[in-house]
Amino acid sequence: IGMGLTGFGVFFLFFGMILFFDKALLAIGNVLFVAGLSFVIGLERTFRFFFQKHKMKATGFFLGGVLIVLIGWPLIGMVLEIYGFFLLFRGFFPVVIGFIRRVPVLGYLLNLPGISSLVDKVGESNNMV
Repeated sequence: IGMGLTGFGVFFLFFGMILFFDKALLAIGNVLFVAGLSFVIGLERTFRFFFQKHKMKATGFFLGGVLIVLIGWPLIGMVLEIYGFFLLFRGFFPVVIGFIRRVPVLGYLLNLPGISSLVDKVGESNNMV
């Protein structure tokens, strides 16, 4: 159930951005994503993850962006939300990039000259979760 909710949340967020920041789709995507994350890792771990002392700024941006999208300002809300997402999950980026580099076609694309240096910068995050 959790993976399904998270997947639908990402789909609605992506589709809402494609359709010029449609308020309703972005709001549904935000609710489904957060609910799916809670189902996947559990409510207690979700609260512990979001409300760690060193992640309060990132949590504020992410949840503030969700709230602003729900209020009705989708562009500003998504900018805040994306910034908060990158701050929250930057510890996972090295793991994700390492996994993607092992996938045949995507690994080749990540090793192209211009993309490789950018991916190396993103992947060398020292701040672990």
